[in-house]
Amino acid sequence: MSWAPVDAGTSIGSCGSEGGRILQDEEHEAGARITLEEGGATAPFSITCGVYGVMFHTRFFPQRDEATLEYELMKVGLAALATSQDAGASVADFVLRYP
Repeated sequence: MSWAPVDAGTSIGSCGSEGGRILQDEEHEAGARITLEEGGATAPFSITCGVYGVMFHTRFFPQRDEATLEYELMKVGLAALATSQDAGASVADFVLRYP
């Protein structure tokens, strides 16, 4: 299973849920989404992610390089969560791993 740009990449540059400009926005075919924003209301960079109908999580970062690295790492965890048979335990593990 794989990740693809949301709406063929048309969300890039638009305003995200944290009020910043969307830099990356991808959706997993198992029902997960992850978005990287710059210049939001809370922090210079933010990552919002979730598994549809299961969870939503946001993280904040002071620097782009850290946010970009964490974005890629979180995609792996989100894909595992989206395909997990035990979403409750997996959500708790995900949030602890990516606080």
